[in-house]
Amino acid sequence: MRLFVALDIADDIRKRIACFLDGVREFAPDARWVRSESLHVTLKFIGEQPDVFVDEIKKALPAIEASAIEMNFRGYGFFPTAKAPRVFWIGAEAGAELRALAAAVDEKLSQLGTPKETHTFSPHLTLARAAGGSGSPRLHKGDRPNCAFQRLQEKLAAIPAPEFGTMTAHEFFLYQSQLGRGGSKYTKLAAFGLR
Repeated sequence: MRLFVALDIADDIRKRIACFLDGVREFAPDARWVRSESLHVTLKFIGEQPDVFVDEIKKALPAIEASAIEMNFRGYGFFPTAKAPRVFWIGAEAGAELRALAAAVDEKLSQLGTPKETHTFSPHLTLARAAGGSGSPRLHKGDRPNCAFQRLQEKLAAIPAPEFGTMTAHEFFLYQSQLGRGGSKYTKLAAFGLR
């Protein structure tokens, strides 16, 4: 079972992003675009685990004490760099509470044997991945300039940075990711409240 922990986004923000995607998708037709209903802010990617691990996670994560998190979704960028883009994303701006929550989730899951994160937490919503090759946001040895999102970058440079709105997250979720022909399908397995 492929698992991750994430924050969901509000429906009004999801609708604004869907409209934005409808307007820009044609400028990177070869990219693998994320369906708007699948958008989320990943706190921790866990990966493949046996089914019994879900129960361990459900017991561990409620112990996290964290406050509700206000997030503003605006702007965009490319991972690992704009010159060698593999991932197109929208920024998720939040205070220290979001980083603290991601760190707490990472710590709790490391106690269950999941490897700790080695990279700095960078909150975002993934919109598209370059076709073929890795969809990883990390810089890899051998990465070189490419034009996967060149037309999209040119079009976006000509408009103001998009604003999608602000929301407050009152819970976070354990998700299952099922890879399929039409893209990944995400199912919420458990919810954990934020005070």
